[in-house]
Amino acid sequence: MCRPSAAIIRSGFAGAVANPRSGYTPPQMPAAVAPAPLAVPAADAPVAGLPGVGPRQAQRLARLGVGTVRDLLFHLPRRYEDTRDVRPLAELHPGEEQTVYARVRNVSSHRSPRKRMVLVEASLEDGGHVASAVWFNQPFLARQIHSGDELLLSGKVKLGRGGLVLQNPEFERASGEQRHVGRLAPVYPETEGVSSRWLRSRIEPLLPVADALEDPLPPQLLRSHDLPRLAAALRQVHFPDDPARLELARRRIAFEEMFLLQLAAQRARRRRLAGSGVAVAYDVEVARRFVASLPFRLTEGQRVAAHEILTDMAGTGSMNRLLQGDVGSGKTVVAAMAALMTHAAGHQTAVMAPTEILARQHHATMEALLAPHGVSSRLLVGSTPARARREVLVGVAAGHDTVLIGTHALIEEAVVLADLGLVVVDEQHRFGVAQRQQLRRKGALAPNFLAMTATPIPRSLSLTLYGDVDLSELREMPPGRIPVETRVVAPHQRPEAYDFVRAQVAEGRQAFVICPLIEESDKLGVKSATEEYERLRREVFPELRVELLHGRMPGREKEERMGRFAAGEADLLVSTSVVEVGVDVPNATIMFIEGAERFGLASLHQFRGRVGRGEHASVCLLFQGSPDEEGSKRLEAVAQTRSGFDLAEADLRLRGPGDVVGLRQHGLPEVRVADLLDTALLEEARRAAGDWLDADPELVTHDPLHRAMNGYRAVFDLD
Repeated sequence: MCRPSAAIIRSGFAGAVANPRSGYTPPQMPAAVAPAPLAVPAADAPVAGLPGVGPRQAQRLARLGVGTVRDLLFHLPRRYEDTRDVRPLAELHPGEEQTVYARVRNVSSHRSPRKRMVLVEASLEDGGHVASAVWFNQPFLARQIHSGDELLLSGKVKLGRGGLVLQNPEFERASGEQRHVGRLAPVYPETEGVSSRWLRSRIEPLLPVADALEDPLPPQLLRSHDLPRLAAALRQVHFPDDPARLELARRRIAFEEMFLLQLAAQRARRRRLAGSGVAVAYDVEVARRFVASLPFRLTEGQRVAAHEILTDMAGTGSMNRLLQGDVGSGKTVVAAMAALMTHAAGHQTAVMAPTEILARQHHATMEALLAPHGVSSRLLVGSTPARARREVLVGVAAGHDTVLIGTHALIEEAVVLADLGLVVVDEQHRFGVAQRQQLRRKGALAPNFLAMTATPIPRSLSLTLYGDVDLSELREMPPGRIPVETRVVAPHQRPEAYDFVRAQVAEGRQAFVICPLIEESDKLGVKSATEEYERLRREVFPELRVELLHGRMPGREKEERMGRFAAGEADLLVSTSVVEVGVDVPNATIMFIEGAERFGLASLHQFRGRVGRGEHASVCLLFQGSPDEEGSKRLEAVAQTRSGFDLAEADLRLRGPGDVVGLRQHGLPEVRVADLLDTALLEEARRAAGDWLDADPELVTHDPLHRAMNGYRAVFDLD
């Protein structure tokens, strides 16, 4: 949970602000002028109707996810500026950020002689001491600041020719109530035209609206955990009276977020285990025959994961399990064993992948693994010809075909499965919640559900995200996999990297080239990939065979181009980042990633996993487009870390859990305050949720709590 600085000692500003270290007390401030009373709007009223919020500003707020008064109240600060340590001008020191009280003697405006920027200067006085303040390129301030104004100013102090100068200080007229300077001031997520200063002025008058908001947490729960009501918490989070109350307010909101998440997850788990699911008997002989037919030995991780999955499928209620493992760790083999066991029990399996390329790879792998056992798998993707599509639909509807693999095409209404017993979804975060649920509901009874991902979630976060999901992990790579060397390529090293690619191709190897999303308007990144394709084939590698692949190509064309590359008929494959390069090309030994700092660590690791699948040593080249300190740290983390699980932890340390996890990709409501690494609070919320469900399993004793579950119903299938 975000914690205020220990230096914060008091945030109220009534009358005078004292400096506890120096004993300094500014002159008596002017009394606060009570603002004219405003009509309190409804919580669901649009922000466009608020004073000072026109259509243009409403559009800007929409970029922050703010559309209603309620949204504005829940647009919470990300940190706080403590400017309460007010000092006299006599105590200013160059090089420090300081807050002062002073009276304005005079104000002037002029242009600097060299850069011709507008400078607004104010001469300040206090108790016989003088200093000055200067603002750059803000000419309007000359009309806002007047001689005789009593101000609180906070900023960096410099030593100028005429004495001490506050450069570009934040300022506010001294009064009985401070919003911006002289207090613990909230700093919000901002966008162009919407500053924290602007937000403070709009949010404070709306705080009375909080009194009318429903509190999802029942009074007895608040009392037992010593937490304030929602309205009081919102007031303190936006404009805290002191650090202790701020801490308690943030804890209250964080607890609510954790409690609701745990309540939904535990309720879903109880319903699932008590419901009617498809039971798949664990036939040990079937499992032994499958393992014996493999041309390789299973890793210990694969054995453990397969046992966990097969045991779950044989139990009461339907399975809900997530299989995590690096690219190439053998997740599909484990899924194939589960599909074979499901077939042996007389049920069907549906496997859904996010792209046609990946679906075709799964189909080829499953076919090779299951054919020796008399099980044929069928493929259904968007580009499947009409005649073949009709054959597939007839076969699965009659129950003749027991393994169906495909893309989003599987959830179309025309697809009917006679007896669905197992659903496998690869990279489930690439699908919407509704899409995953549509596939699960193809069965008469709740089918067993197995999600697979090569983007590991740190174990410290798994209980928060997957309260209703059991986890299996594949941390070992199959024997014989050669680790991929990863190098960060600075701009000046590009020619050397190109020479390395030429040398590899001369030895018969191939390379992937991944391009980032460069233009916001070109969401598929097609233009960038096309331009890079033309540049590489014309200017850099005119002697090589360069192929292009991107998401806007028809499915059949993508298949043909990928097929040519896999067959060795192209040396380089240039692809956009949205295309999941899921086909094994053992001869490809170079993963060449342009603008690597634009990708998340998980994406970089997934791309890297597409090479190193053959007998030759492989290299991943991370090209920096615009080097910066943060981007360089992230790329070095990839270069130094081979395990996807370790990389997930590194990403967590670098970016924080909110950015790493992205709750929305799981369909969960946004967590505004809760620290997903706060295991103590998580455990407290988990116990509280379990106790509440024991006493009130249908959530009927506190209506606001029941309504608060709406944001979780679709995610946890609680309808």
